[in-house]
Order: sequence, then C-alpha cells, then structure tokens
Amino acid sequence: MLQPKKMKFRKAFKGRIKGDAKGGSALNFGAYGLKALEPERITARQIEAARRAIQRHLRRQGRLWIRVFPDVPVSKKPAEVRQGKGKGSIEYWAARVKPGRILFELDGVPGPLAAEAFSRAAMKLPIKTKVVARLGDTSHLGAE
Repeated sequence: MLQPKKMKFRKAFKGRIKGDAKGGSALNFGAYGLKALEPERITARQIEAARRAIQRHLRRQGRLWIRVFPDVPVSKKPAEVRQGKGKGSIEYWAARVKPGRILFELDGVPGPLAAEAFSRAAMKLPIKTKVVARLGDTSHLGAE
C-alpha cells in the first residue's frame, strides 16, 4: 500500500478540504481519466482497491497512472480510552482530494472499456466521480 517513506512530522492536523483543485485537474498522461467531484479524504486502502478493480477489469492491458498519493497520517485513539494522554497513534494514510482532481488516468484501451473500468473503481471510492476523455467529449465512452 502507498505511504510516504519519510515525514517531517509524525502526526498531522485534521484540516479542512475547501475549494477546487489548484492543480492536477487536467489529463497529463493518458487518454481517459477519473475525476473527483466532491472533497474528501481517500485512504491508501481505497486507492489500492480502486487500482486493483481497474487492472482486473482491463486484464492488465493498457497503462494506468495513479495521480493521488496518501501523504496525510490519520491518527485514532483506541476504543474505550479516556480523553487526554496525547494524540492517538497513526491508523492509516490518506490523500486529501479536492473537486476537479484527476485520480487515475488510462491509456492504450478503448473508450467503453476504460469507462467500465473507471465505474468499477468509482464503486470503491467514497466520493462521486466522473469519467473524462482527452478531448473533453465523453460521448464515445458509452457511460452516461
């Protein structure tokens, strides 16, 4: 699973995810992409589950790029523990995703196959997403 090799600080503040994506909102590598429509934290497990769903559907053909990285440590205190005594230990890693961010990109596969693979990946993610094409027109994708 994805997680940083080194961090400047072990634990992070929760923070808020406000506004639209500043960068990473255009397709840079592939012909098709999966774009986030809602702000949310996406865990490393969810990213990995979506990646597996895509690659399993494509039967490992084409090329896949993951455009988000889980670099935020999310801490949690154990169940039935009293308040105080410091912040809990790191439970999982997450990526903060803003609306408009491209999560995955695909190339080397036909449009309808890419759309179906992305719809299967979207089921593994906690946010609403949409499939985008390089030309901006999704009429040939077959989904919608």
